[in-house]
Amino acid sequence: MSEREPKPGRPPRAVDVAAAAEVSTATVSRVFNNPEKVAPAIRERVLAAAKAMGWMPHAAGSALARRRSSIVGAVIPTLDNEVFAAQVGAMQAAFAERGITLLLSCFNYNQDQAVHDVQAMLARGVEALAIVGEAHRPELFASIQARHIPYVVTYSHRPGSPHACVGFDNRQAFHTIARHLLDLGHETIGVIIQPTAGNDRVAARLDGVRAALAERGLGVRPQHLREGEWSIDFGRQSVRAILATDPVPTAVICGNDYLAVGALLEARAMGLSVPRDLSITGFDDIAISRQLDPPLTTMHVDNHEIGRRAADYLLACLEGERPAAMPPLVPTLIRRGTAAAPDLPARPA
Repeated sequence: MSEREPKPGRPPRAVDVAAAAEVSTATVSRVFNNPEKVAPAIRERVLAAAKAMGWMPHAAGSALARRRSSIVGAVIPTLDNEVFAAQVGAMQAAFAERGITLLLSCFNYNQDQAVHDVQAMLARGVEALAIVGEAHRPELFASIQARHIPYVVTYSHRPGSPHACVGFDNRQAFHTIARHLLDLGHETIGVIIQPTAGNDRVAARLDGVRAALAERGLGVRPQHLREGEWSIDFGRQSVRAILATDPVPTAVICGNDYLAVGALLEARAMGLSVPRDLSITGFDDIAISRQLDPPLTTMHVDNHEIGRRAADYLLACLEGERPAAMPPLVPTLIRRGTAAAPDLPARPA
């Protein structure tokens, strides 16, 4: 019996993998926990030795021995937002039909937490991953690619992205919203949006607004831009602050429906008529948006379809197929009651 093989009757250990790959146990640990810190040739040698022995750290060992774990991971920012809950629900249903368990991580918009959660899922033997957004630390994707498992990025479909994507073009979606308000006659437009730092989707949305305004020789004035948490309260605070500036905007674009709900409630509390005095738009078309008075002009995104497409893509990969790149979903502008032509004073003859 080779000295590099575990003794009969004893399950393989990290030390056995290290001996077979001719590396230290510390290197074995790094391959599974921080693969980007290990040279590719050494990393492949360790992974091959581990696979041959059926070894993985912690609970994933038995899964690798069977060559299947029947676990897929989904990494999302939060479950507080029904948008991501819809994606998870659709994925859960699709995977359950195939006897696959969905392991969920909520990283709360913290990039360090996202890296930690992905590496923890990999250590538990997930066979595939769906990750919201692509603005993550490089080591997150390096960890996945080092394990050669399929993954897909959701809620983003940026032209030229190196990742398989299931989502929509965020820049184009908000270009459409801004152009709608411009076509109605608005020229001074405020923006209330989630933080752009570390969020590729929000950054693209703001870029889309700026691009649409630039096409008309306009721009977003600094005093008309508010970034902060995606909440009704922040929407309320922000619209009051924006309306206290000079010149006063005739329309406000909100990064999601929660912000728009806050903006609408505060505008009405200030005695304003929406949309006569102020037009407001949201994004996502959440359930409450159509129950407001007036109902919210917004963009509809089929979040359930995003989850279904992501699941179908990963399932095809797990079955050995090479699915073609998926076309982007196209959000639909829902014209309701909170956007209209501005009520401007008549110009002197």
